[in-house]
Amino acid sequence: MNKHSHILIIGGGLAGLTSAIHLAKKGIKAVLIEKDNYPKHKVCGEYISNEVLPYFDFLNIDLSAIQPVTISKFSISTQRGNAIQSALPLGGFGISRYTLDHHLAKIAEELGVKIVQDQVQEVCFKNEIFQIKTNKNQIFTCDYVIGSYGKRSVLDKVLKRRFSFKKSPWLAIKAHYKATFDTNTVALHNFNGGYCGLSKVENDRVNVCYLVNYNSFKKFKDIDTFQKKVMYKNEHLKRFFEDAELLFDKPITISQINFDKKKPVENHIFMVGDSAGLIHPLCGNGMAMAIQSAQIVCELLIENYNNTVKQPRAELEKMYAKRWKAAFSKRLYSGRLLQKIVLNGHLQQLSYRLATILPWVVPKIIKQTHGEPLVC
Repeated sequence: MNKHSHILIIGGGLAGLTSAIHLAKKGIKAVLIEKDNYPKHKVCGEYISNEVLPYFDFLNIDLSAIQPVTISKFSISTQRGNAIQSALPLGGFGISRYTLDHHLAKIAEELGVKIVQDQVQEVCFKNEIFQIKTNKNQIFTCDYVIGSYGKRSVLDKVLKRRFSFKKSPWLAIKAHYKATFDTNTVALHNFNGGYCGLSKVENDRVNVCYLVNYNSFKKFKDIDTFQKKVMYKNEHLKRFFEDAELLFDKPITISQINFDKKKPVENHIFMVGDSAGLIHPLCGNGMAMAIQSAQIVCELLIENYNNTVKQPRAELEKMYAKRWKAAFSKRLYSGRLLQKIVLNGHLQQLSYRLATILPWVVPKIIKQTHGEPLVC
């Protein structure tokens, strides 16, 4: 039996690592269980809104050592290749998950966070105490659990989360390329059945991440064929791929991505990041949301930890759910609405014509999926 901890974090992605760092800064040493070793590539758009920078400053997270790319412009094209450019209201930066997650893990370990390389198999809650069992037959107990294990996990079915039993048609594909691309721009190019994001990350690499309906994809033998037969119909994507050099052995993929609504608290676990709610990649802001969700749950748990009179668990759960929904429900709704427009060729063209007549509309729409700077 392992030593009891006040807080245990399942998953060492952005939200999990940021939570661990925040808690450690305030004197609470959490245990973090992550199934993979660092560094590791993840299927992700790898663009982060500058809204997170004040929070990173508060946590003394210095990004300069990992050389993120400054991004200030946004470009979007329809399936036909009609393009619109706009300034990003807050701006952002590009950094790979390979580099950023590893950087945050090192900071967490320096602060005394115990990072356990294992996979959670079972979570039981009884008599106000959690018991966590892992694949390596380790057992942990704790008072509170933060769930930060990503878009999709076998643990969702173990916890009987409703969305995990539904089939989803969405497949995501990601790779890094060497290519000529405007460093300051994040681009979104539409094609039949999906959309593709491009942006620079560190070391002069271009991150390419696209979402496609599996029914569109399965007609073709492989990724390369699909790109040439479908994505090349958008001239921007054709031009990019023809001149780009793949830097991975092969692209990485994740299937069954589910955008259904999730609950921010389930089985008494505080869900953060994609475990709590997944925004459509076209909104380009899932990483910032993951980081902000860590801030929300940590502030709540730290405040309760320091109070002489503790809040009942049920009250803490209600407070977190309320704060989470206030921060993200509008963004998630906007993301679902935007995806319906983007995936409809007719609506795409109507939107393009509107944006060319009223260009100020584009930054307004972008702002709907982004938050304000995270004040600490």
